[in-house]
Amino acid sequence: MSRTTRLFTQKSGQRGCCVSTISFITIIRKEVTRWMRIWPQTLLPSVVTISLYFLIFGAFIGSQIRAINGFSYMEFIVPGLIMMAVITNSYSNVVSSFFGSKFQRSIEEILVSPTPTGVIIIGYCLGGMFRALAVAVLVTIVSLLFVPMNAFSWPIIILFVVLTSLLFSLAGLINGVFAKKFDDVTIVPTFVLTPLTYLGGVFYSISALPSFWQTVSKFNPVLYLVNGFRYGFLGFSDVSVWVSLGALVLFTLCLFILAYQLIEKGVGLRE
Repeated sequence: MSRTTRLFTQKSGQRGCCVSTISFITIIRKEVTRWMRIWPQTLLPSVVTISLYFLIFGAFIGSQIRAINGFSYMEFIVPGLIMMAVITNSYSNVVSSFFGSKFQRSIEEILVSPTPTGVIIIGYCLGGMFRALAVAVLVTIVSLLFVPMNAFSWPIIILFVVLTSLLFSLAGLINGVFAKKFDDVTIVPTFVLTPLTYLGGVFYSISALPSFWQTVSKFNPVLYLVNGFRYGFLGFSDVSVWVSLGALVLFTLCLFILAYQLIEKGVGLRE
């Protein structure tokens, strides 16, 4: 390879890296600015909703429920409620933003640019993750007003909340790819996410269920996310924390590969 060719290749690589970096920062800035600009709509509703859960299920009903594995009912449901807020916000942020870009056809400007597919995916997902993590912090602060909480393992807590927000950001992105009208954006949260979340061990331990329903519950992916996160706070889980972590990593990788293939092929984007 001649010196001229090497210099050209080197400059091309540097130019490509620069374009990717600028695109990455621009997408993240747009996504974060979007939900921060309307924070009364993106942050406050989750905090108010979870506060009502704390008040009704924790203070009123929880006081009449016996301890679960040595923890009060309020202590038991706090990790699940935080995780529920993370799931809802990471998903809704990305699906609404991505579909909005597709509906306005502004996504086409990104697709025809030299921005790598991976940068597009990570940029949109980080916007959803930042919103979910912000809500998680706010909900945690609110929970401390109702019950004192101690962390059993900070690494487990951080790992599960970050990976869960990434997982459902990817799920929201995939929903946004397939959605053709605004109604399609609400179908999955209403008929899939809500049932899975409520039946995912947020409000109860599956050990209290008959053996048949315990087996059925283990096919619910949200069960592993909630229990892994709960282990980080309380030190116990209905399923192995390592099985939960392995399932979470596997789900995340599968959705990332699927999202990459869909955007790379322009499914639902170039029609």
